[in-house]
Amino acid sequence: MTSSDATDHAATHFPPHRTRIKICGITSPELAHVAVASGADAVGLVFAPDSPRHVEFETAVEIVEVLPPFVTAVGLFQLTSRLNEDLEDWWEEWCQLHGEENEDLVDEVADTHRVIRGFRFSRDAVERWNACEAVDALLIDGGAGGTGESFDHAELAAMRNEITKPIILAGGLTPNNVAEAIRNVRPFAVDVSSGVESERGVKSPDLIRAFCAAVREADAALA
Repeated sequence: MTSSDATDHAATHFPPHRTRIKICGITSPELAHVAVASGADAVGLVFAPDSPRHVEFETAVEIVEVLPPFVTAVGLFQLTSRLNEDLEDWWEEWCQLHGEENEDLVDEVADTHRVIRGFRFSRDAVERWNACEAVDALLIDGGAGGTGESFDHAELAAMRNEITKPIILAGGLTPNNVAEAIRNVRPFAVDVSSGVESERGVKSPDLIRAFCAAVREADAALA
């Protein structure tokens, strides 16, 4: 078999890209069940005290216990006076830092957890965190996280080939616009919080199902 034949063989036998889905701001085991049944690959648990989606660690334990194998729990933290204590209490592998944390703190966190760095989109911010060895994935948002602010996806798409880390696209995504966002950016994953809420901080099971279905339809259209 020639090298070109091998390439063609691989192309026909590897499945098309599947966009991963993270539903952030899950606040109960019941909502976790809905997210998993709808096709979510990960759920985000918010430990930022000022967030309407904040959960206590006791609730987080109950949520994580209902997750089946291969569905990931991601703890979301922001720079607060309790950050070190909270991270010590977070027993799962993945954490998302979505505040004003600098490289030194990210390096420290990476000693005990795998790090998703969440930040508001700008070319400088993408270049900064893409260059940080301690960061495992970039969660690129339109705002401070959970605000539902979008940004110019075309500008991010233009940088796509410069980015070496997995892109998790966030900010203003809804069941109605996530397919277009996937077509434009081709991210590794999409992250949604306010876009599947009936009111601030209150998740809608119907919107979670619709969002996951829209992602799968977008993947199928691109296959």
